[in-house]
Amino acid sequence: MPAAPPSPDARGLRLLGFAGSVALAVGGLAAGALPVRDTLAPVLGLSALRQHEQAGLVCAYFGLALLSAAWWRLGRAVRGPRPPDTRLLLLTLSAWAAPLLLVPPLFSRDVYSYLAQGAMVGAGIDVYEFGPSRLGGPLSAEVPPIWQHTPTPYGPAFLALATAVARAVDTDVPLGVLAMRAVALAGVVLLLLCLPRLARACHVDPAAALWLGGLNPLVLLHLVGGAHNDAVMLGLLAAGLTAAAAARFGLATVLITLASLVKAPATLGLAVVVWLWRDRLPRHATLSALGFTALFTVATTAAVTAVTGTGYGWLRSLNTPVSSQNWSLSSTFGRITRNLLHLFGSDLAPLAIPAWRWLGLAAAVAATWYAWRAQDRSSCPAIGHSGGQDTPDCPATPMTLAPGPGRGRRRFGPVYALGLSLSAVALLGPALRPWYLLWGLVPIAAAAPDGRVRRWAAAACLVFAVLVFPSGFTPRLTDLAAALAGALLAVPVLVGLSAGLAAARRREPVSC
Repeated sequence: MPAAPPSPDARGLRLLGFAGSVALAVGGLAAGALPVRDTLAPVLGLSALRQHEQAGLVCAYFGLALLSAAWWRLGRAVRGPRPPDTRLLLLTLSAWAAPLLLVPPLFSRDVYSYLAQGAMVGAGIDVYEFGPSRLGGPLSAEVPPIWQHTPTPYGPAFLALATAVARAVDTDVPLGVLAMRAVALAGVVLLLLCLPRLARACHVDPAAALWLGGLNPLVLLHLVGGAHNDAVMLGLLAAGLTAAAAARFGLATVLITLASLVKAPATLGLAVVVWLWRDRLPRHATLSALGFTALFTVATTAAVTAVTGTGYGWLRSLNTPVSSQNWSLSSTFGRITRNLLHLFGSDLAPLAIPAWRWLGLAAAVAATWYAWRAQDRSSCPAIGHSGGQDTPDCPATPMTLAPGPGRGRRRFGPVYALGLSLSAVALLGPALRPWYLLWGLVPIAAAAPDGRVRRWAAAACLVFAVLVFPSGFTPRLTDLAAALAGALLAVPVLVGLSAGLAAARRREPVSC
């Protein structure tokens, strides 16, 4: 019997999300992370639009509400009796992303820092020693004052990409923004290609994984709209995990090392390679797996560092200062504690924020240890020698990892543990940005079983999507009012759409 066609809801939701994305893009022309100088005016005519920032915010948050609602309802369709397949989901994502490709940066000004740092490398300036102020000129002028004197925290693999872009565009800011967005888009495409394959290896529905890890608002707003280098990191990380699932451990190590040479948190992905490589070696030789992984990691790191010519200053960049106003959990508790200590006249007040940040890091380490330890308890050493048969101490599990000759069935749990670990690092670390949530969300989308963790992750996407304003700056009271007005304007549209979709479902003929 042929499979039932997908629900017409999916087509309507694609149009709803597209309309939301268009409204978000139009609002971003007036309220996005626009250049300090009006360099985009000749192309987009922003001179007049800049004068209507509040109207732009209303339009942007009207669109964001439509886009978020379309994504949430699409998730219900994915879990329904007639779910859309991965091809239709990719078409939907393409439609939602298209309006965001040619607009100014949204929700962050980091892309300007990328261009300035790439130009610094091209000019022979040590980006691990100096901030963009050392460069001067039009690119440096676009970097926020708080980061003007801060060395880059990014690795040499990403700096090589940023340098190539900076050399190609020179000081053309609009062209540089579009080029950096193309780099980020390449990372998103790589992620989308690998995510369904990784989900199949973990026995997770590829459509459900694509919905949660690829179509969610954070990918659209921050990886596409904001052109963040996390897109490159996540694309390489997903490719490495997919290679590990296919037992191509050397390639997996190289890809994950490249991801970590974009941003350091991806280094945790090497634990998945060690874990799976160990199970392919005689007697589960952990030290041998560690040695092989370390060999490929060191060779890749040395090669990339030599080619880029940036040196090993990126090792000390891991200590790049974090803004005291960062709204991570540890920084927030630190500020509250500091203010209370000031109130009571304690000399310990200056130590409050550093102390809380160290506590946050310790909690992240503990959560990471627990996630992997729990996976260790769920793993069965007899699997791989029993042919997948139940034993008194170790029942067979339905999850497989492409077992080779003589290998049995085992739980593909390390990817799930990685997702929990990266989520803990993002949420409990000293710095937190909405797009950091994607670090753990992608592995969770690929490997977590259907249940509370997936539901919490989806809800967190919606919450984090509204935490940063399109300009990338702290909002004023009038900005908050405009954003709320835009979201409220979307309510009658969504109510009307729900009624229309319900009527369409009632009119649809029932097939036997």
